[in-house]
Amino acid sequence: MKNFVFTCLAVCALSGQVIAQELTPISLRAPRTSGGTTILEAFLHRQSTRVYTPEMLSEQELSDLLWAANGINRPESQKRTAPSALNYQDVDIYVCLEKGAYRYDAIGNCLNPIVAEDLRPLVANGQDFVTSAPVVLVLTSDLSKMRGGDTESNRLIGAMDAGIVSENISIACAGLGLATVPRATMDKETLAQKLKLKSTQILLLNHPVGHK
Repeated sequence: MKNFVFTCLAVCALSGQVIAQELTPISLRAPRTSGGTTILEAFLHRQSTRVYTPEMLSEQELSDLLWAANGINRPESQKRTAPSALNYQDVDIYVCLEKGAYRYDAIGNCLNPIVAEDLRPLVANGQDFVTSAPVVLVLTSDLSKMRGGDTESNRLIGAMDAGIVSENISIACAGLGLATVPRATMDKETLAQKLKLKSTQILLLNHPVGHK
């Protein structure tokens, strides 16, 4: 009996390790710096879309989208495609997929795993169309990167910086033939716990993304 219990415990422990190790870092393809529509055509076609096909974005599409959103466009100084106040670079992008959630590492051009759980329903927070999008991007601002930390002024700056990244996502989707809509609705308290956010990170916006 003792051997049986020990075996069961060992199997459970091993299973827990497997589950914990399900997600591994994802190396992204090098983003393309040409292609898509012209910038004026992207503005022409930008629109908020709430209906998506179940088809997953290709590896190249996801890489291009994240780079356009807030990637490194000047490697020598590690500056971004999206400006930020005083170059705080306070905005982080979390990528929620059916299999789990990741944090976008712009410098390493990869996705670092956070949790092996589908967090799209928490982002949807009752708006079911969000869960039909194969990719959901969540934007946070880290106030610890700003002088003065968590102040009302810095919260406004964080909202502005996230808004710029959000617009980059919208324009990139229009230029790449993808569909999205910027949203602020989400279960922020639970999502912050699941994403393991620091107390200085505030959830601001999210973008479900898919094919039209």
